[in-house]
Amino acid sequence: MFDYKIFGSRLEKLRKEKGISATALAKVLGVSSTQIGDMERGNSATTMPRLYHLCVYFGVSADYLLGLKDEEN
Repeated sequence: MFDYKIFGSRLEKLRKEKGISATALAKVLGVSSTQIGDMERGNSATTMPRLYHLCVYFGVSADYLLGLKDEEN
């Protein structure tokens, strides 16, 4: 079963490691900063195209973001 909390915490970790704000990430994805906050708190996920963009942007695998693997790549 998909765990929104794992996805959210990993997204927040990656964003902070890259040193960007939720607002800046929202612009990259074309969403609101509120949507980024909802994702990071584990209240929502994202679409497949945005998941792809997150993986490319942060240089991690989808398996990592989705909680299927603990290794980023």
